[in-house]
Amino acid sequence: MGQTTALSPRRLERLLQIDELLRYQRRITQSILAEKLEVKERTIRDDLHFLRDRLMAPLDYNKKEGWYYTNSTWRLPSISLSIGELFALTLGARMLQSYAGSAYEKELRSSIERLSERLPEQTWIDLQQLADERIVFRSGAETNLDPEIWQKLLEACRSSKRIWIHYYAATRNQYSERVVDPYLVHVYRATNPYVIGFCHKRGEMRWFRIDRIQQIKVLDETFEREPNFDAQTYLDQIFQAEVGGKPVPVKIWFDAANAPFIRERRWHVTQEITEHDDGSLTLHLVNGGLNDLKRWVLGYGKGAVVKEPVELVNLVKAEVEGMSQLYKNSTN
Repeated sequence: MGQTTALSPRRLERLLQIDELLRYQRRITQSILAEKLEVKERTIRDDLHFLRDRLMAPLDYNKKEGWYYTNSTWRLPSISLSIGELFALTLGARMLQSYAGSAYEKELRSSIERLSERLPEQTWIDLQQLADERIVFRSGAETNLDPEIWQKLLEACRSSKRIWIHYYAATRNQYSERVVDPYLVHVYRATNPYVIGFCHKRGEMRWFRIDRIQQIKVLDETFEREPNFDAQTYLDQIFQAEVGGKPVPVKIWFDAANAPFIRERRWHVTQEITEHDDGSLTLHLVNGGLNDLKRWVLGYGKGAVVKEPVELVNLVKAEVEGMSQLYKNSTN
């Protein structure tokens, strides 16, 4: 199966369960399969057809009794996985587990356990122990994702269906209703998942944090994607997670103590670095969103100074002055 087609962890899990139920109950209806696997009958029908037409399962159908194998000795094709590949999947499950709210962590773990049955028991135990105890993932602050909202978003992106959302904007502390054409789902810093799409209320491309979506409806209307939209090009132009504004040249000086941390990463696709004799450096880039840049620069304290544009200089100055005033008041 792994050699003939790429399967999602969720579908792989369903196929394994369907195969098990067909062998255990001999004959089973589509509706019972859907009930046991907690999915729609249409999903089960597609999976059964996939088993029969793509994996050459000897499946037949009886109107009264349902689906059954005509040859009980048939087995699912072998899934060719090396120990290294299975270990990589195991680590993937551990990473997903560390990011709260993942809609697929349970399914992926279950699939991996089934795949592990094809390895000697001791080998699997060693892999699991290594992944669980020797390698630790921590994601920092956690988000809570609603699996149903996540799944509907993925389906809407896949089928180019328009969505209605009830959304909470944290920056304004307000709720609003939006109709959006969802282009893609983007996970930033692993814990901040966004849906990026055309917002009909604002008339432009916008980002919506998925964990801030309170309700969602997938509408019957489909939409046409902008033919010139390229996801990678679009994301490359963004600093961290902020979109907006006309791109402008940005220049930030970092002292010698912080310069090594700037050199070791590529922060933006347009970045260039000017080295100085005293070990400091100046980072140059072109970007439109300034608020994320402001927050990022402030994280370096006195070790970073914005040189341009004036708008970003003023944003940082206002923040520093406001903080200074708050601290002055707190000592009185």
